[in-house]
Amino acid sequence: MKMRQLSAFILLTLAVLATARPKTEPAQKCKTGPVDLVFLIDSSRSVRPHEFETMRKFMIDIINTLDIGLNATRVGVVQYSSQVRTEFTLKTHARLSNIVKAINQIIPLAQGTMTGLAIRYMMNEAFTPEAGDRPKVPNVAVIVTDGRPQDRVAEVAAEAREKGIEIYAVGVARADMTSLRAMASPPFEDHVFLVESFDLIHQFGIQFQDKLCGVDLCLESDHGCEHICESTPGSYHCLCLPGYTVNDDGKTCAAIDLCAERKHNCEQLCVSSPGSFTCDCNKGYKLNNDKRTCSTIDLCAEGKHDCEQICVSAPGVFTCDCNKGFKLNKDKKTCTNMNMCNTVEHGCEYQCVSTPGSYHCICPEGQLLQDDGKSCGTCKSANIDLVLLIDGSKSVRPQNFELVKKFVNQVVDSLDVSPHGTRVGLVQYSSRVRTEFPLNMYHTADEIKAAVMKVEYMEKGTMTGLALKHMLENSFSEAEGARPLSRSIPRIGLVFTDGRSQDDITEYAKKAKEAGITMYAVGVGKAVEDELREIASEPVEKHFYYTTDFTAISTIAENLKLNVCPEESQGEIEVKDPCACESLVEFQQATMNSLEQVTQKLAGMTARLEQLENQLFSRK
Repeated sequence: MKMRQLSAFILLTLAVLATARPKTEPAQKCKTGPVDLVFLIDSSRSVRPHEFETMRKFMIDIINTLDIGLNATRVGVVQYSSQVRTEFTLKTHARLSNIVKAINQIIPLAQGTMTGLAIRYMMNEAFTPEAGDRPKVPNVAVIVTDGRPQDRVAEVAAEAREKGIEIYAVGVARADMTSLRAMASPPFEDHVFLVESFDLIHQFGIQFQDKLCGVDLCLESDHGCEHICESTPGSYHCLCLPGYTVNDDGKTCAAIDLCAERKHNCEQLCVSSPGSFTCDCNKGYKLNNDKRTCSTIDLCAEGKHDCEQICVSAPGVFTCDCNKGFKLNKDKKTCTNMNMCNTVEHGCEYQCVSTPGSYHCICPEGQLLQDDGKSCGTCKSANIDLVLLIDGSKSVRPQNFELVKKFVNQVVDSLDVSPHGTRVGLVQYSSRVRTEFPLNMYHTADEIKAAVMKVEYMEKGTMTGLALKHMLENSFSEAEGARPLSRSIPRIGLVFTDGRSQDDITEYAKKAKEAGITMYAVGVGKAVEDELREIASEPVEKHFYYTTDFTAISTIAENLKLNVCPEESQGEIEVKDPCACESLVEFQQATMNSLEQVTQKLAGMTARLEQLENQLFSRK
């Protein structure tokens, strides 16, 4: 549209040529659409008065060929030298006569040549709504100058063109062609004019005389457009079909490849067509409903395979495989059962039994398969989680506490300790409870025995109930190494005490047994039988032991395994009743032995006192 208007102005100059016609004949007006036209005229001191008059006549001759009006062509004039001044705006005059009168009243500024400053002023002031510029109406500027600009013009002219102002540059005499081309819109052959003098300024439109109003150059000339020629008054330009863009030559067209320009949103493949594209997918993928993203073609999931056992999917293809214990046949589809015992390092200690796709180990009669699923053993190597609660109250005495530790180590010696076998934890209690080491701390018997011998005697009271509570809530937790109940590993608690508990044992002795813990009770000396029986699991006779003297607890340690591993028993162990005659006799004998030892110590002390007495008297 702008080209049409610009060409119209050029055509207007031809009207100047019409001055050869009789003055009585009115100039023929070229019917064009509405245009906002601004003349930017150089009035520097190099422009002589008679030259300025020629420029004034040049503008009047052009506008005489236009349809002037607020709804047709609007005209504004800005003159410049070292400064810029608006003579009248686009909305100042609506009649041709008023515009001509205003042009004739212009007084030249007669200073420098600040063309760049003038272009910026025109862009920011002349082509504004306040000055009468209309939206969606072409903006056209005709710059007339006679010299080289004293400031930069290329950047500001480019900015004006980017804002949609089409610029014609008319140079006279001393004007610089490079500057004219820097100001004008392309193509330069249509927008740049240079004449030798102001007297010849009217002639720049002669070359367009044959192109004036109504001449269709697309029809009348060899335009050279590859696709579409669009005619404008006195000119034409080339267009391209949708999906193509005009090349730099302004005539030929090139397909717009959105794929190559990466102006697409395809996930995998972009298929280009002029000005458009479609998405596709790599082999083994399919296009989703959004026509953009891709999904794997899973032939296995879609059941599009002939594998006998296992289908292994890859995008768009599959391979067959077999379950463990089977091998793939040569047809790559079917499977044959293998004897796993002959094909793998099964590690069975006694015998390997093959099953389809798997195997398991068995043991000879009288032995049990261990937790590793491969080795065999008697009950001695049975897997248990054992927590020992030992009484560290002051009534035990230090020398007896050392015997208690040896008792614990005797029990450990009878077990097959390992991470996957038996685990052992130790808790000492008196007025408080202390975990000496949890079930998961040590993994060999030697480590446990060494740790036991380092345990320090606590002394103070006897809170057996508190110890049972601690064992239930903490010692047999998975956090401290107890194995999950789902594995059916027996949980055994052994309480060792030498006296009556100072707190209630009933609640937690019952809860421990209800939780599936097999409880053993071992009492020495002043231990109360009723409490021992309340702690012990059923049958009570096989789960509680008593002896009057700490020196006899080693016998209990030797026989304790008989109830853990019944198949190793060589006979029933007699449970001693502390009130039976034999027990009373043993107690009396132990008491008499102790009294004899005390009597001997007293006799020694008496003899020593007598010696000291004699020494005192002899000194006097």
